[in-house]
Amino acid sequence: MEESERTERTPTDPSPLSEEQQHAPQRGELALQTGGSEGQPAVGALPQGGAEGQPAVGALPQGGQEGQEGQGSSPDPRVETGTETRSPPPGGPQGGVLRGPDLLGYVGIEAVLDQMRRKTMKAGFEFNIMVVGQSGLGKSTLVNTLFKSKVSRKSCSPNYEEKISKTVQLQSVSHVIEEKGVRMKLTVIDTPGFGDQINNDRCWEPVLKHVNEQYEKYLREELRVNRQRKIPDTRVHCCIYFLPASGHWLRPIDVEFMKRLGKIVSIVPVIAKADTLTLEERTEFKQRIRQDLVANGIQVYPQKENDEDAEERLLNNTIRESIPFAVVGTDREHQVNGHRVLGRKTKWGIVEVENVAHCEFANLRDLLIRSHLQDLKQVTHDVHYETYRVQRLTAGAVHQGAPNGSDLESHL
Repeated sequence: MEESERTERTPTDPSPLSEEQQHAPQRGELALQTGGSEGQPAVGALPQGGAEGQPAVGALPQGGQEGQEGQGSSPDPRVETGTETRSPPPGGPQGGVLRGPDLLGYVGIEAVLDQMRRKTMKAGFEFNIMVVGQSGLGKSTLVNTLFKSKVSRKSCSPNYEEKISKTVQLQSVSHVIEEKGVRMKLTVIDTPGFGDQINNDRCWEPVLKHVNEQYEKYLREELRVNRQRKIPDTRVHCCIYFLPASGHWLRPIDVEFMKRLGKIVSIVPVIAKADTLTLEERTEFKQRIRQDLVANGIQVYPQKENDEDAEERLLNNTIRESIPFAVVGTDREHQVNGHRVLGRKTKWGIVEVENVAHCEFANLRDLLIRSHLQDLKQVTHDVHYETYRVQRLTAGAVHQGAPNGSDLESHL
């Protein structure tokens, strides 16, 4: 009986498969897909098929027991939701942004703003502004109007006598202004003698030299081994350039000055004593100046390349469309409709300085103080000073003294 059973079994009969083997992947089918003959693994198909009863080399992700992942395989990072398969964001699961609804409770991150505010109020900050233009354009008056106090050099000199300087001499005066607990050290740099000579050739060089010297001073302090905890900032954060209300085009001196200074400092051009122009003349003059600025490649603040996002770009586009600002300055108050207002009294009425229907002084004040003061400081440090620092360190001449205006011009 046992012999008959042995004779009925032929060598070609498949041996009985265990339950575990029945659930294993069919190697014959896998070999057929890779070009092997039926029932045999293809040549070079080791990743898909190994010896019977052993896992294939490199086939761990595909092979494993039913209901289990292959040994050493990593789970598919894709998440199936219905018929849609979504991949996690780049950077892995930890790359997401957690917002208020995602947090389990109050963390207190927003308190850092109060911390920064307290530190700023305690330490105060510096703001250095330069005014450039011919004598008689109202530079000192406008600065006094901006800060509603007598901060100009002329106002601070008890025995001041107006006289034309033979050369351009830069003079500065500093004040500490405190408002609602916030302290600001304001430095106003004046340029008496600029554009007042018969021959104004290269009259911008003293201004270039001064701006350059402040960068050099800051750089030297920064490179010291034992430097101060807070480096005094004397760099020029903004230059207000005064244009006479001629109603024509930019003068050659205006073009040359702004073309050179616009590369190393933030320039804001203004039309001085704009109440001498009619509204039509003012609009036409502003348009001509903008055309001249573009034609001569003059960079004025705010520059388009420094816009950080769409919201800032929209705000700065409005400012760029208003440049140059047509301004009127005064430090005298008058009674208008029962209110005291800053204005210039004429035979025809009172020009209200802070009324946007009369002039654009309010727009200039908002730009310099209320909306872009910190950005002016940041652009000075991150753009203009950084450009100067790279040039000086690349040239390897930091300890040889600051270059003069002509040297700086050659660098730029």
